[in-house]
Amino acid sequence: MSAVHKLSLSVQYASDASDLPTRYQLRRWATLALQRNAAMTIRMVDEAEGRELNKKFRGKNYATNVLTFINEKAEVLYGDIVICAPVVEKEALTQHKALLAHYAHLVLHAVLHLQGYDHEDDEDAARMEARETALMAKLGYADPYQAV
Repeated sequence: MSAVHKLSLSVQYASDASDLPTRYQLRRWATLALQRNAAMTIRMVDEAEGRELNKKFRGKNYATNVLTFINEKAEVLYGDIVICAPVVEKEALTQHKALLAHYAHLVLHAVLHLQGYDHEDDEDAARMEARETALMAKLGYADPYQAV
């Protein structure tokens, strides 16, 4: 039996996209990936804001699907997750994935990043991907790394 961790979650919808996940869905996905108590904000954005943030913080002049920001100075685990809805929609379409499954995967991925997971080398990537795949299975979704 897994422990239930407390989550203080703020959700911000700054996107005109349709079919965005609900607050309930975002909370469910984020809580599933937690391995300790946390506070976080999930912000759903359009392409202009996604591009601006990616350029400012990563030096890349394009919108990416998800950005994760960790507040290292906070006493508890705290971070911000920014999801660019138009990019997620395009990816889901081109990768032949259900839109909500793709959103779920990106939330799980970002929450794992907040907790120190990364994919900088093959060993870390394999560990993180295995965790994501197991969590997606708990949600009833397919392995996000399997080609469809």
